[in-house]
Amino acid sequence: MTVGAGRAGGDPAPETTLGDALWNAAVGPSDYAGGSEKYQSAVFEQYKLCVEMAHRVSGRRNLANTFFLTLNSIIVTFLSTTLPDMRHRLTVAMLIPGLMILVANCVAWYILVRSYRQLNSAKFAVIGAMEEKLPAYAYSRAEWKELGEGRDWRRYLPLTHAEQWVPLIFVAAYLLGFLSVMP
Repeated sequence: MTVGAGRAGGDPAPETTLGDALWNAAVGPSDYAGGSEKYQSAVFEQYKLCVEMAHRVSGRRNLANTFFLTLNSIIVTFLSTTLPDMRHRLTVAMLIPGLMILVANCVAWYILVRSYRQLNSAKFAVIGAMEEKLPAYAYSRAEWKELGEGRDWRRYLPLTHAEQWVPLIFVAAYLLGFLSVMP
């Protein structure tokens, strides 16, 4: 993976590998009292922190999904119980603003899911680069290989592949509902 950072004045910085962007060349084992052992301990502590932060992002992502799923489920339940009785009194002018709000809600949800996916991908790439300084590639290589690298959905279906469809399904439901109650 390469990283390109912009510089002042708009000139692009030369592309670097993730490892080049991750490791501080100015700090090495000789900079630690106790040498290599202290350095490896510091690397491991940072690694543990990165893994913990990746798990926290996943937790926040699940919480956001729960919020949007609950909100949309309540809205669908409310609309399905109240709209049939009001159908003859509704006008397109009354329905369009509500539909726009519901679709905007789902678009925000989709963007949030996508953003969390990108953030987690970057965190897992950094974790993998940090494992290059550790004795095992347990998290970044071994586990991913054991899961078939996400290629076979029967073996492992990454959550992001499924969760990105949920907001779109709600948008489709809202559009179909709108068309069904439109006067």
